[in-house]
Amino acid sequence: MELADVMRTTGAIREFVDEPVDDHALREIFELARFAPSGGNRQGWKVIVVRDAAKRARLQEMSRAGWHEYAAYVAAGRVPFAPGPDGRWTGPPDDVDAAGIEVPGAVEAIHAAPVLAVLAADLQQLAVTDIDLERQSIVGGASVYPFAQNVLLAARDLGMGGVLTTFLCRREREVKELLGIPTPYAVAAMLALGRPTQFPTRLRRKAVDELVAIDEFGGRPLS
Repeated sequence: MELADVMRTTGAIREFVDEPVDDHALREIFELARFAPSGGNRQGWKVIVVRDAAKRARLQEMSRAGWHEYAAYVAAGRVPFAPGPDGRWTGPPDDVDAAGIEVPGAVEAIHAAPVLAVLAADLQQLAVTDIDLERQSIVGGASVYPFAQNVLLAARDLGMGGVLTTFLCRREREVKELLGIPTPYAVAAMLALGRPTQFPTRLRRKAVDELVAIDEFGGRPLS
């Protein structure tokens, strides 16, 4: 596919046909993805492709628990786990309650994907230049998530699809124990890959004029 077509059609795929992804195709995906940029070219990531049925089932349980917390924020009309106006986390608001929230079939279907891969980040390899600011840190992800996006783009180019989720991060200790992930690695995401039941026909994204300004935050848009 042309690069522009790949970028315009790589949406979040959560449902997959029951068709395995062979090791050759999977290796090709990671072969392309590994060229992602990272701070100092340290490439501080590790991928665990999970095939063991019992481990996949446990990952599903832990993802489900994380999703319940996420959905509780949405049900309360809030952005899940977002910090306050000052950029600091103060804990969940009192009106966030996960009781009675059901997990949608699409969320459950993710764990039936032919490929489940947990992405771990070596915290000692991340140049976190905002580490001492009085707000939630974000910079470290710049050395990890471009690789994850490359995985999704490479999969799309091969006629597959996928999705990145972070629900497992809510159960990091248990995930690390399950998969033997050592310190100082952190759980950054789970990637589900496979051939989708269908590709989205139209991706909804903000227009360039809403995203790009000249000279200052509220500056004029590109002409």
